[in-house]
Amino acid sequence: MCLSPRLRVDSISNDLLGKSWVLSMNRISQSFSYRIGLLVCVLSLALQSCAAAQAVLTPPVETRPTGSPSAPAVPTLLPPGSQISLPMKTGYGMRGSFYELYFTDPFNPASANEEGGPDAPLAAAINAARVSVDVAAYSLSLYSVEQALIGANKRGVRVRMVMESDNMSDPVPQELKNAGIPIVGDNRPGLMHNKFMVIDHFEVWTGSMNFTTSGTYQDNNNLIRIRSSKVAVDYTTEFEEMFVDNFFGPDAIANTPYPQVTVDQVPMEVYFSPDDHVARRIAALLRAANSSIYFLAYSFTANDFGDIIRQKAQDGLKVAGVMDESQIRLDTGTEYDAFAKDALPVYPDGNAGLMHHKVIIIDNEIVITGSYNFTASAERTNDENVVIFFDKQLAADYMAEFQRVFDEAPKIKGGTSMR
Repeated sequence: MCLSPRLRVDSISNDLLGKSWVLSMNRISQSFSYRIGLLVCVLSLALQSCAAAQAVLTPPVETRPTGSPSAPAVPTLLPPGSQISLPMKTGYGMRGSFYELYFTDPFNPASANEEGGPDAPLAAAINAARVSVDVAAYSLSLYSVEQALIGANKRGVRVRMVMESDNMSDPVPQELKNAGIPIVGDNRPGLMHNKFMVIDHFEVWTGSMNFTTSGTYQDNNNLIRIRSSKVAVDYTTEFEEMFVDNFFGPDAIANTPYPQVTVDQVPMEVYFSPDDHVARRIAALLRAANSSIYFLAYSFTANDFGDIIRQKAQDGLKVAGVMDESQIRLDTGTEYDAFAKDALPVYPDGNAGLMHHKVIIIDNEIVITGSYNFTASAERTNDENVVIFFDKQLAADYMAEFQRVFDEAPKIKGGTSMR
């Protein structure tokens, strides 16, 4: 069959138009695919950037290395209520979901080497600091802490200190000043008796342990690391009253932002003296005790605390304590004599160094600790801090330390173990 010229031309035209349409569509498809690919690439890069930014913003406790091979590594955060032991060369350590708790061990012969104690994780935390380290120290002689603070200052971390003026002329504070670290003294008759650090606005180290070689390796002490931005705000507020405003002792203002905090289901209370009337709160907790009161006291001259404890013993509660032998001899008005008169199992310590704890454990679920001795000067004139935990696990940890110290104490008048 033959086609007319007109039909052949129309057929050829239609073929050309069809091919042209296909080519156009192919170009459009290729262009669309290219744009989609470019968009995917851009989104991928954006997501990677966001991930990187998120990594920078992640709280340092969750990601940063310890910075010291002798300190326990920081693992994945533990769930609330759980706890693991931390290996140490000397001392005892344990980690919970938001805290690390350390006790010195002067009875261990390894303590004579003066390494691997609670100062190792503290120095590691300073080594890992990114933003700031604020230090309130009654005294400071630990070489590990000195070097960590100088190193932090050199790499641009803001390091600030307040100290008891009487101890500022010691070698380590002088080395820190020479390194460019500002130190403010209290310059008054009372004591700047705190022993705390705030790192990166997120974690607080506090307890009874002076940042000294003797405090870490010769004396009985406790040191706790609390990871909480609110608790950090409390301690930073107190620190800046001293460092910035030069308010010490009775000049301090009662302005703790978060006096009651709950961290991972553990209620806590934070107090500073003399402004927060610490004695009033401790007395109320002692009066409310239902089953037991155990205490470790470097200095104990507070009559009201002693009266309540003796009354509770008469009421049938379990009561026991250990007090520093040197302070029993030296303190005017020590409560030890009244405890002995009532034949309570309260004994002088058996450590050649100091029994330097300031701890009360109530009903095996409340722990009172910090720098606060049970004295009128701690309540009225010194700068002190107190943390109260309402937690059975932490109470059990402090009871284990109580038992260790109690077991080493000479048992006058036939005292028995509290196990």
